[in-house]
Amino acid sequence: MVSVSGPVLFSRFAFPPNSLGYCGPADSGLMGDLVAGEGDVGEWRQIITAFDGAWPYLELIGTSLNRDPLAREVVEAYWLGTPLLEKVDLLTLGNSMEDRFRARAGWDWEMVSDALNSGGRPSHSFHVFCIYPWAGLLRSGVVTQSLQVLDRCRIRWGVVVGRAGDLLLVNSRSLAWDGQALALAPEQVESALPPVDDEVTAGDVVALHWDYVCQRLTPGQHHNLMRDHSRHLSMVNDAGRRLAARVEG
Repeated sequence: MVSVSGPVLFSRFAFPPNSLGYCGPADSGLMGDLVAGEGDVGEWRQIITAFDGAWPYLELIGTSLNRDPLAREVVEAYWLGTPLLEKVDLLTLGNSMEDRFRARAGWDWEMVSDALNSGGRPSHSFHVFCIYPWAGLLRSGVVTQSLQVLDRCRIRWGVVVGRAGDLLLVNSRSLAWDGQALALAPEQVESALPPVDDEVTAGDVVALHWDYVCQRLTPGQHHNLMRDHSRHLSMVNDAGRRLAARVEG
């Protein structure tokens, strides 16, 4: 797999929600250009800072590692949860989360605080499961939409098993909700749009975000993503159980 720059790597994962109008610049064509590696560094930074959910994490990780927020290792740490996140000071992380999100989280802040105290790391999985309000909404009874957003927004993984026209067929595991906890459902085949370079073939392990395959994963990247995903999925379930116990008490 050809190595790409940090900004291009960011765009591969950020373009899917941006193309749907969920985050980032209003003109998704800008992200399309970035995926293709077009434009200069100044333009890249301006585009990426428009992702007001992700950019502060990149700044936090970059500062902790003494690297530029758009360095490839910083970007990969955010999207895939690499061990470099262990170098982020938890007090700094907690203060950053409180400054940015406590007013929005409201009563759900106890769940965020629990996740931070349990060792949450500043990855995209952490943001989806522990910061977004959807886990709280899921527990309040808004099941269908909340589960769909949580499932599509997380970075998930799967194995390419074939093609159907312009789409890739990927064997993956969606999120399931039993009324108390989130878990991974049994494997099933889903269809997804290919990455911009479309260099994947049957048998490749890939990362998916919303309706797109973002890229192939190396064994190490696959391991990091599964570990980070499992960590934060467990945290949000544990936080939910503690919250329920406090309410019942």
